[in-house]
Amino acid sequence: MEVLTFGETMVLFNPESNGPLRYVNSFGKSVGGADSNVAVALARLGHDTAWFSKLGNDEFGRQILNVVRGEGVDTSRVKTDTEANTGIMFKERIGGDNPSVYYYRKGSAASRLSVQDIDVDYIKKAKIIHVTGITPALSESARAMVFEVLKIAKENKITISFDPNIRLKLWTIEEAKPVLLEIAKMTDIIFPGCDEGELLLGTSDEKEIAAKFMSMGAKIVAVKLGAEGCYVADKDEAVYVKGFKIEKLIDSAGAGDGFAAGFLSGVLRGLSLNECGKQGNGVGAMATLVQGDMEAYPYMDQLMTFMGKKKIIDR
Repeated sequence: MEVLTFGETMVLFNPESNGPLRYVNSFGKSVGGADSNVAVALARLGHDTAWFSKLGNDEFGRQILNVVRGEGVDTSRVKTDTEANTGIMFKERIGGDNPSVYYYRKGSAASRLSVQDIDVDYIKKAKIIHVTGITPALSESARAMVFEVLKIAKENKITISFDPNIRLKLWTIEEAKPVLLEIAKMTDIIFPGCDEGELLLGTSDEKEIAAKFMSMGAKIVAVKLGAEGCYVADKDEAVYVKGFKIEKLIDSAGAGDGFAAGFLSGVLRGLSLNECGKQGNGVGAMATLVQGDMEAYPYMDQLMTFMGKKKIIDR
């Protein structure tokens, strides 16, 4: 197992027309969740990944399990909760790149995750544990589970990867900030955006963000700069990595998760900071080409073609 991640994945309803949801009558149905997105994207890039969670004993839960497992992700530690439903979310599109999102996840099966759901021996098998700031926002029991997993990782010298993924529809910044900063102090690799740097550290300057997180103990900080690419730093060097130009952006959801997956793939392959950043930018950019959270994540040969490192053969 190269990368283990965990957290809530929901059934996602995408509107088939733009406008307020009260006027939308048809939807496409898929699945979405930051943690499983990373696991799926890494699996497509050729890595051994695993994801655990809780799902309701319902058709939505079965769909999520089948989709994630079908992508080659190990789901052997996913549990079914017979007393709670699988969470769902709706997207709403009214212009702009980022759709609005409405959650129906309070009291969901995944919100009932707790330390009792941890398989310690299973966690010890991972090279990297990837955690997002969404899971501790689900409930107090899920938050306790996150810190217990991180404790196990630290005790066993497992690399910890962290995407703050601040979701202010789940908790206030006053609630989120101390929790996310405490996680950051335990982290080896962190993927903040400039907006998250402003909320957590009081600065949107990428160099200051990187310096502050490294002063907390992070070994690598990759600051996401959107279409501009990323700024990546460790104790020895710091580089700006240019992003890939996208002529027609379809859906930005899942781009940050794709960036994390592409970057971690580079780390696992022993690539330089610059090359890790390029891979992250590439997967993140490709994620915006298709509607949906994980549908456009590439396989490695597709990523190399997109990045100009391999020629495509059309016929």
